[in-house]
Amino acid sequence: MTQANSRVLVMTAHPDDPEFAAGGIIGKLATEGREVTYVIATNGNKGSGDRAIWPEQLVRVRQEEQQNAARVLGVARVEFLGYEDGEIEDTRQLRRDITREIRRCRPDLIITSHPHRSYTNFFAWHRDHRIIAGVVLDCVYPLARDHLSFPELLPEHEPHKVREVYLIQWEQPQFVVDITATMDLKLQAARCHASQVADFADFEARLRNRAATLGAAQGYRYAEGFDHVVLPG
Repeated sequence: MTQANSRVLVMTAHPDDPEFAAGGIIGKLATEGREVTYVIATNGNKGSGDRAIWPEQLVRVRQEEQQNAARVLGVARVEFLGYEDGEIEDTRQLRRDITREIRRCRPDLIITSHPHRSYTNFFAWHRDHRIIAGVVLDCVYPLARDHLSFPELLPEHEPHKVREVYLIQWEQPQFVVDITATMDLKLQAARCHASQVADFADFEARLRNRAATLGAAQGYRYAEGFDHVVLPG
């Protein structure tokens, strides 16, 4: 883990991704004194089966839900990039925006989705998750690091070298993090996303079961799993 008081940047595709997938470790890091920032790539305007809600309404609802959930976990700041839900593409504009946010936050650790789909957990790996993860990794190296990449960002956003990246991984992760102490906090934050969860009792049971399964091999009551990228000094 990065040292206390270091910066952590959580970069995901949608409002709710941080809490549902990594709320335990986010709460843990914030509790330990890390400064945690969120960057949410899309506006979440497609994430509803309610025929009565307009996309513009949904954007406002989901941003408010995300802000509330972030406060529960102790997150310092939330930035919304405003891309269309379900339509993220690996473009220069997105790479520039992600590079800018990495340089602005200057994190030691980035937490993001995984760039590879697992077909045994098909629905978890939304295309936006995979694309944003690949773009984040491309920006970590080399775009955020090298001053000749996006020179228009200078001098306001100077290059920055990230030390490590955690890629959210639910199946055979490289390592698991004990979130037993923050599991209830994760659930409290997840509950803020009321527009996304019709039956929270069922959803809570599934989150607990997944966390218990990940923790079992290490003797933890609850855990979250990640693949780990360490950048050379």
